[in-house]
Amino acid sequence: MASTRIVDGREVPVAGKWVFDHDHTVLGFVARHMVFTKVRGRFNEFEGAIHIAERLEESSVELEIEASSLTTEVADRDAHLKSADFLELEAHPKITFHSTAVDLKAMTLTGDLTIRGVTHPVTLDFTYEGNVPYPWGGERAMFRAQTELAREDWNVSWNVALETGGWLVSKTVELEIEAQATLLVEGSEEEE
Repeated sequence: MASTRIVDGREVPVAGKWVFDHDHTVLGFVARHMVFTKVRGRFNEFEGAIHIAERLEESSVELEIEASSLTTEVADRDAHLKSADFLELEAHPKITFHSTAVDLKAMTLTGDLTIRGVTHPVTLDFTYEGNVPYPWGGERAMFRAQTELAREDWNVSWNVALETGGWLVSKTVELEIEAQATLLVEGSEEEE
């Protein structure tokens, strides 16, 4: 079965539910510490899919992230990020995204992002990187997406002013997503 098709002269995935491959999808973020240093982190536990429609502009994305799976590889920093100062995960264990619009000309995906129980629309720039054969069968569709968030919009506002100017933690956070997805065939189990 073909996993791509040609629409308006370009190759795109076939219509269907494309499930995120956990082992090869990175839900990352970047924030600045003390103005200069970039601190990178990621979320390791999530569920979601890209629903490719026959008419591409009707496609959608859904994503549910376990906030507790956040890691920056520094235990003390991770504990602080999970606390009430930042994600407050005891009260808000999930981060969710549900798309509301796809703009194929601008290559943007707009949707509702919920963090700490607060929902705001966000727009991500995205690219479809193509489909590649998977060594153990089937194919993977490859996508990238990114955007910048103002933390305070979601009440993630903890900070410390620096004597030299600026803030201990940047007020904006860059989201960087590199996703591989596999087509879920009706009647089959999701791949391990």
